[in-house]
Amino acid sequence: MTRTPRTPLRLAISALLLAGLSACAVIPDPPSPESAALAQGTPVALGQAVTVGPVVATPMAVVEHSRCPVNARCVWAGRLVVTTRIDGPGWRDTADLTLGEPWSTHGVGIALAAGEPGRMAGEGQETPKGAYRFTYEAR
Repeated sequence: MTRTPRTPLRLAISALLLAGLSACAVIPDPPSPESAALAQGTPVALGQAVTVGPVVATPMAVVEHSRCPVNARCVWAGRLVVTTRIDGPGWRDTADLTLGEPWSTHGVGIALAAGEPGRMAGEGQETPKGAYRFTYEAR
């Protein structure tokens, strides 16, 4: 079996390849939710983070929107339920928050305080997901 001699150029190329491969193994930490969060009280869209007291809340999905239309009389007011990710120092929780109902985790209280737009009577279509804006408050 004949062996190819190792030339300085081959050694340099091998070293560069190994260095490049080792760099690929380093995965940076994702940015903390606090760094991307909007100011407390700011209405946010699905997927946007907002500071709420000591935590960061991110609405992820509308689970239920059965609220009575704004321009109608209803026997039942209906509900707005939003799946919300809540990030605190060293922990993450996800909960379905109902408009106006307080919820707590890790000793922190939070509530979905508002959800826009409301429904209008006579509109047969669902609210587009991108149209929603949610406001959270600390409780």
